Amino acid sequence: MKLTVVGCSGSFPSAESACSSYLLEADGFRLLLDMGNGALGELQRHCGLYDLDAIFLSHLHADHCIDMLGYFVARYYRHDGGRCGPIPVYGPEGTEHRLTTAYADTPSASSMSEVFDFHTVKPSMFEIGPFTVHTERVRHPVEAYGIRVEHGGRSLTYSGDTGVTEALDELARDTDLFLCEAAFTHGKESIPDLHLNGREAGETAARAGARRLVLTHIPPWTDPQVNLADAREVFDGPVELAAPRVTYEI
Repeated sequence: MKLTVVGCSGSFPSAESACSSYLLEADGFRLLLDMGNGALGELQRHCGLYDLDAIFLSHLHADHCIDMLGYFVARYYRHDGGRCGPIPVYGPEGTEHRLTTAYADTPSASSMSEVFDFHTVKPSMFEIGPFTVHTERVRHPVEAYGIRVEHGGRSLTYSGDTGVTEALDELARDTDLFLCEAAFTHGKESIPDLHLNGREAGETAARAGARRLVLTHIPPWTDPQVNLADAREVFDGPVELAAPRVTYEI
């Protein structure tokens, strides 16, 4: 599998990065994990607008899904080649309604479903193209899911947004690459069931026996080097910060 960081900023885009979005590829299949603010523009550095095969939305906060509105325009109003057929979109219950409401002026109440084939995510295991996918509900103020993707005996786990939870520990069990949010700073923010800090991300990776930890979703107002140091104090494996346009072979 090949993972490309399209965007990794938390809450809102930074001067250097779009919000959460990660392109995962294997066997010619392209799965996008989240499409936050600014991601649609950055995505075009890595693949064509119409080359995605499926999209997974971890939850429906704007910094993880709002560029789906621009993608709707690109697919619905395309003139060259005609309107795109529906691409599978996996998201929490109410995803179609949320996107339609956010757009506010779709030609009809069902226009989104003309170019997006919506599938409701629940805790389960299923297939997306060549990938075997395991999803679990994580701890966040809205319905949110972490995801484990497996292919060819290798695995990627993406936390989405979450507080500390055993569900994430299990998703990340022995995973090859653990892409984990670390939005908070240890000793500064302590809001339960919202976000992890760098230390908690490292502790989760250690409990799970993850082989590699990549910290992501760090907001522009948070010092990433502090979170990186905190994670390294409690996790003995390799740890690094996600950065836009960086790729990983898994």
